[in-house]
Amino acid sequence: MESINVVVKHQGKKYEVEVDTSSTGEVFKYQLFSLTGVEPDRQKILIKGGQLKDDADMSKLNLKPGQAIMMMGTSSESGGAILRPKEKTKFIEDMTEAEAARQAGATPAGLVNLGNTCYLNSTLQTLRAIPELQDALDKYEYKRENPRDVLPSLDLTRQLKMLWKEMAGTQEGVPPMAFLHAIQTAYPQFAERAKDGHGYAQQDAEEAWSQIVSQLKQRVQLPAPAASEGEGSETAANKTVSFIDEYMAGEFTSILECDEPAAREAGEEPTISKDKFLKLNCHIDAHTNHLRDGILNGLNEKVEKKSEALDREAVYTKKSKISRLPKYLTVHFVRFFWKREAQKKAKIMRKVTFPHELDVVEFCTDELKKALVPVRDKVREVRKEEEDIDRARKRRKRNLLGEEGDGGHDSTSHKDKKKKEDKPAAATGTSADGDVEMADAVYKTDAEFEAEKDASLLVAKKELHELLNPSLGPGTNQSGLYELRGVVTHQGASADSGHYTAYVKKTGLKDPKTGKIGEEDGNWWLFNDDKVSEVPPEKIDALAGGGESHSALILLYRAIPMPTAEGVME
Repeated sequence: MESINVVVKHQGKKYEVEVDTSSTGEVFKYQLFSLTGVEPDRQKILIKGGQLKDDADMSKLNLKPGQAIMMMGTSSESGGAILRPKEKTKFIEDMTEAEAARQAGATPAGLVNLGNTCYLNSTLQTLRAIPELQDALDKYEYKRENPRDVLPSLDLTRQLKMLWKEMAGTQEGVPPMAFLHAIQTAYPQFAERAKDGHGYAQQDAEEAWSQIVSQLKQRVQLPAPAASEGEGSETAANKTVSFIDEYMAGEFTSILECDEPAAREAGEEPTISKDKFLKLNCHIDAHTNHLRDGILNGLNEKVEKKSEALDREAVYTKKSKISRLPKYLTVHFVRFFWKREAQKKAKIMRKVTFPHELDVVEFCTDELKKALVPVRDKVREVRKEEEDIDRARKRRKRNLLGEEGDGGHDSTSHKDKKKKEDKPAAATGTSADGDVEMADAVYKTDAEFEAEKDASLLVAKKELHELLNPSLGPGTNQSGLYELRGVVTHQGASADSGHYTAYVKKTGLKDPKTGKIGEEDGNWWLFNDDKVSEVPPEKIDALAGGGESHSALILLYRAIPMPTAEGVME
């Protein structure tokens, strides 16, 4: 597949579009639909002196990089039209496979198991839940700068880009053969054959996750943040930062200190270090019941090393705190260990619960806490106000419809309820004889109270956004609060056997005109290789483990989105 970037001009605006030369004119029109909001059948694209047809072979148009293409047409919402639709409205059963896959709410594509490759399928489906990564991969271009570089067919990052692009255009199971070949070439352990001769040997999904992320860290780059003072704009323009470092890497600040008093008495000082991390480990022992317990276990560890003061091996305690939080946080349940007597990896079956919303502030350094706590508390305040307003509106709606409140046992009339809900603002005074005098009460209507609540909420949201630090960039978490977006699970008692699946939370439907994502329904997609089904959120709570049934191995959390309002930046 070869792609060429062209410039499409429409109504005074310019759009840079990546054209897949192996596709058709119809695919190109759908790309323009996503950018301009103009439906494909209302587009008139002038190219090579003629009008682009749906069945046109884009490879035969001899497009040049940067070539300007004129597009005419208006969306059906604008009320204007320059072309009469050539075709009738297509129903879902009449659409092509690619068209159906692009419809809002369409079931996503699964991945075919190529012989014990469920570990890889579940990993790829969960990583695909990061839309920013998909966007960054869309812009990735393979470059072979010296003969030692791998061939394009073996570039793992390029193969991931192509695989996800293929998955975006179908609802069927896609066999990830090219990607599997690329990862097996880069990491030969994934090419190990099964002992029974059928397919490949089962592998650990966490190992696959780590190796894929490691490759992406090296390959997928983003433009560096704005130039700092004194730095030339030309120099800054050429700088890039790794997508993984920006969006998925956190930082530990650790203190390493010898456990023996003799070392301290000999003058040995604790050492402080800063290290990046790509996942938090949840270590499981006999006392681990919740994710929090396991994370705390992982942040405090014993290390054996030579003490310079004692001139011998000694035990040290390493205590770590988080000093940078990424937008996407990976948590790994350390369930597998090497069982010497069996000479294989065994699995810790213990049940460990985890939340749909995770607060990690307590794991952070004091300096980071100072920045996170005000934002976190203000987010919770805004949420509470939003919930109160929503409940009040629903209650008033029920009253207006004449429905009985409190389960149908409230006999109070709608008129009496209205009086109770209206709040009087009365002026008071004291008469000569000391009696309290009440002035005429001024009642506020529901609409007035609603307007006051909305105004108060808007003020709170503006205060929240004033607390945010814009210099931290979009790849960080500024509240310390995360929401669960993906889960990789394992079924069985050993990493060398069993079965992996993935759960990914459904996103809200995207408005084609505004690009805004609507509210989510709370359900999840279950990816069992090429079988994809929708499940309720209660299913996720059952993945805590406690036996050989499916238990969470990798959790993908995303920083909660900041509440928005008109006049407030997201």
